[in-house]
Amino acid sequence: MKTSLSILFLLLAAFGFSQKVQVAGGEVKRLEKFSSQYVDPRNVDVWLPEGYSPKKKYAVVYMHDGQMLFDSTTTWNHQEWGVDETASRLMREGKIKDCIVVGIWNNGQKRWPEYFPQKAFDYLSAEEKARLEKASAANNQAAPTLLADQYLLFLVKELKPFIDNTYSTKKDKNNTFIMGSSMGGLISMYAICEYPKVFGAAACVSTHWPGAGSFANNPLPAAFQAYLKDHLPTPRKNRLYFDYGDQTLDALYPPLQAQVDEIMKAKGFSAANWTTKGFPGEDHSERSWAKRLEIPMLFLLKAK
Repeated sequence: MKTSLSILFLLLAAFGFSQKVQVAGGEVKRLEKFSSQYVDPRNVDVWLPEGYSPKKKYAVVYMHDGQMLFDSTTTWNHQEWGVDETASRLMREGKIKDCIVVGIWNNGQKRWPEYFPQKAFDYLSAEEKARLEKASAANNQAAPTLLADQYLLFLVKELKPFIDNTYSTKKDKNNTFIMGSSMGGLISMYAICEYPKVFGAAACVSTHWPGAGSFANNPLPAAFQAYLKDHLPTPRKNRLYFDYGDQTLDALYPPLQAQVDEIMKAKGFSAANWTTKGFPGEDHSERSWAKRLEIPMLFLLKAK
């Protein structure tokens, strides 16, 4: 009997069996170990709102760190963004467009190299790169191979076409959005800069402008800023949202975000296509991001 049960579970696993994601509204369809020619396989959770119908068309929000979005009973820190609660309520109230949310799981140890804006590294001098390698060595870490360009190819060339072919979506950039927090904020910024014709707007929550752990003379914030000066999309066609708290890791962000804000102004962004918000007293956690999720959701998806 035990042998038969073992075989049954192996068969179920082969066909994508997994623990059901508990949500307060709508449902989550899990794509197990979604394969890619660009990055390692990973799970993708697709949230469909209550009453989802193929007869309607839905905007799409792509979100990083997908395992942290819906069900705190399955997360490492027992926290979640509460995406299903917030999106369901805002749709019921008619405040945002009908949408689906695609949660792309991070890849554990490869999260940092997949989320680090790869081309920004080219703005570092040889001396600065050597300093970063020294800082990594001091922490007994080898300098990782950067994978963000590959990760974005996965999103744009593989995942988005699959989502658009499988679900009833609005495929244009004005209904395709990207959002994440911390390093997920950096890769969201990078995505809209690299693919402004794919993503109409990006929400960068508690963006990790230090780029790495805290150390003296960190050159990464200046590299990100130099990249932005050269690669920000046109404010006539794209929109960006940034925010930050001021507690725990977020305490590092206010002065760095202020420098980015000056670049946004110089590049012609205004209240019509850009928002930066500070949240005093909020820390670097899903609990804090859940509390203010309504604000970036409205920025991305506000019903007209």
